[in-house]
Amino acid sequence: MDALLLQAGRELFPERGVHGLSVRKVAERAGVNLGMFHYHFRSKHVFVQTLLQDLYDEMFATLELAASGPAPVDALRRALNVLGRFARDNAQLLRRLVADAMAQEPLALEFLRANMPRHVGVMLNLVQSAQRAGTFRKVTPPQAIAFLAGSVAAPLVIGGGLRERGVLPASVAGSFMQAVATDAAIAERVDCALAGLAVPAPRRTKVAR
Repeated sequence: MDALLLQAGRELFPERGVHGLSVRKVAERAGVNLGMFHYHFRSKHVFVQTLLQDLYDEMFATLELAASGPAPVDALRRALNVLGRFARDNAQLLRRLVADAMAQEPLALEFLRANMPRHVGVMLNLVQSAQRAGTFRKVTPPQAIAFLAGSVAAPLVIGGGLRERGVLPASVAGSFMQAVATDAAIAERVDCALAGLAVPAPRRTKVAR
């Protein structure tokens, strides 16, 4: 029963956000009576916390598994693919969550403050490991994380939102999701991003004849 309610919440959250999410609408979407909602979650506050945390924890467990292994660049590649697919599959919900946080919605801020350091920390540890190994150039941590996030997730979360609102030029809007949102497209961007952080190969010196 609680799984039905949480699934209904995931479906409704992107259009309604924290403030607009109605307990009654969630129960109706799940096909259960309002009393069962209160039996399982007691309040809307607890429900939204559980909804967001369960979604994040599912992703983070997969992320931690992907980020394990002795080779930091390979681990980072796997982890970025996990984050890219998560951003694609939950793009509308993530856009709403960020909008709520920007509007100073306490629950959204509370969730992001508690959880963003977790996956950012995983990424940062892998980047720094690759830097210590001499594989990545010595850019600052904020620069590295911003570059990776902008390369992998931003086209899905921000670009997808612009496409839905008809802002993207017609020449790219039609094929946009096929171009950036497939597993293969995400993997290609990940490879490009990692190549951008890699230490440049030394230039060959021309030998004078």
